[in-house]
Amino acid sequence: MSTVAWITARGLFGRRRVLLLLPLPILLIVLAVICDAAGVDAREWGAPVIVGLGLAVLLPVVALIVGTGVLGSEVDDGTIVHILTKPLPRRDIILAKLGVAVVASAVTAAVPLFVAGVLADSVRFGLALAVAAALGAVAYSALFLLLSLLTRRPVLLGLVYILVWEGLLGRFVSGTRVLSIEQYVITVGDRLSPATDILDPKVGLPVALVMAAIFAVGGTLFAVNRLRSFSMAGETS
Repeated sequence: MSTVAWITARGLFGRRRVLLLLPLPILLIVLAVICDAAGVDAREWGAPVIVGLGLAVLLPVVALIVGTGVLGSEVDDGTIVHILTKPLPRRDIILAKLGVAVVASAVTAAVPLFVAGVLADSVRFGLALAVAAALGAVAYSALFLLLSLLTRRPVLLGLVYILVWEGLLGRFVSGTRVLSIEQYVITVGDRLSPATDILDPKVGLPVALVMAAIFAVGGTLFAVNRLRSFSMAGETS
């Protein structure tokens, strides 16, 4: 499994796709630094920068790029056949690739969110955002990895989930928030550092933790099962 993880990481960070991970984290840090240096009240810039850009855009988009990239390219070009011919349990393949996706997404999102949180409020708030981002990275990565095995257009469907379900419906239709990973992240971050008014959770902590676990575990199990069907049916796309 470690070999699969190493090959996945080398392939992911050796492609131009990794360059897509840099602009949003840099933009988030730059905006936070500028607002703090200008003396703008954190209650004015915290929500649009930390929530609007960091949690609603940076975290899911990075997870989408990485989550669909760790296996999606191999499905598209047919090289997945070579992986399936190896004497490795399909579970180990999925877990190795998911692990790479989670670590890459969590680090890329957590570091700039930590910096923004420290500038906006305190180290505790920065740590709360980092922990919440890591939780979100697990749930998002499992979902997007599964999409890369279910469809030829995982990025498109992932964007529909982020922009339409979470971004549009999640703000105006209260019932959809139960299936919004963004809301789970906001709730966890708020509970870990409740002193700030920047975060505005819309779901309870038990719902956030249970549903995040369902996304993570359910997505992983479905991905393992889907990869097994690739093996049995000899699919290459």
